[in-house]
Amino acid sequence: MSASCFIGVDVSKAALDVAETLEKRVWRGDNDEAGIDRLVADLRMLKPKCVAMEATGGYERSLAKALWEAGVPAAIVNPRQVRDFARAGGLLAKTDRIDAQVLSRFAEVMRPRVLQSDDTAREELSALEARRRQLTEMVTAEKNWLRPAQPKVARGIRQHLGWLEKEVKKLDKEIEALMRSNAQWRIKYEILRTAPGVGPVLSATIVADLPELGQVDRRSIAALVGVAPLNRDSGTLRGRRTVWGGRTTVRNVLFNGDSSCH
Repeated sequence: MSASCFIGVDVSKAALDVAETLEKRVWRGDNDEAGIDRLVADLRMLKPKCVAMEATGGYERSLAKALWEAGVPAAIVNPRQVRDFARAGGLLAKTDRIDAQVLSRFAEVMRPRVLQSDDTAREELSALEARRRQLTEMVTAEKNWLRPAQPKVARGIRQHLGWLEKEVKKLDKEIEALMRSNAQWRIKYEILRTAPGVGPVLSATIVADLPELGQVDRRSIAALVGVAPLNRDSGTLRGRRTVWGGRTTVRNVLFNGDSSCH
C-alpha cells in the first residue's frame, strides 16, 4: 500500500468504522483495547499520511493516544466541519460507514493538523477542566435546592455539597500541578494571571483549549473563541453582525467570569 493513503475512523462507543482512500476499503472493528491494538497494527503497515477522527465526547481519546504512541499521524477534527464538508459534496446520507468515508476524504482534502507531542497532556488537562465544570454546576444546583429544602433533605444536600466542594479543591490542585509540569504552559499561565480579573480557572481553560494564543493575531484569536462579529451580507442585504461558534469552553468562562479569581 502506498504511503499516500488517508484514513477516516468513525468512532462510536462500541465500534470503529474505518475507511481508506486508495482502495476504497471500509471495515469495522471493536472499540476496545484489543480492537484498538489490531487497528493500530494495521495502520502502521498502511503508513497513512493522516488518520482523521471526530471529537466524540471522549470515545476517540484511546485510539488517538495509541496512534500517537505508535508514530501514526492522527488528527481529531471538528464534527461540524466534517458535516459541512459532506454537505458541500452533496452527501446528505449519514451512516457509520459513510461517515468513515467522509472522514478519509476530509483528511485528504483539508489536511487537518496532526496531534503533536504535548497534545496528550493537553487532553488530560481539558478532561480535568471539563470535570471541574461538571462539579461546579452540581454545586450550584445543590445550593439552589438547599434553600427551600426540608430539614431532613437539607442535611443530605449539605453532605453532598461538602463532598463536591472537596472534589473541586482536589481538581484545582491537580490542574495547577499539571499546568506547572510543562514549562511553556507555566509561562503562559503566569502571564495570564497578571491580567486583572483573570484567575486560575480562566487561565487553565485558555492554556488547555486555546493553544493558538500567542501564535496568531488578535483577530484570529477572537474568531477561534467565537467573540468576533461575523458578517451577514449578501447583495444589497446588510444584516446584523453576530457572534457564534468557536471554542465554547473558553467563551463561557469569559462571559460568566472566573469565580476563583482574586
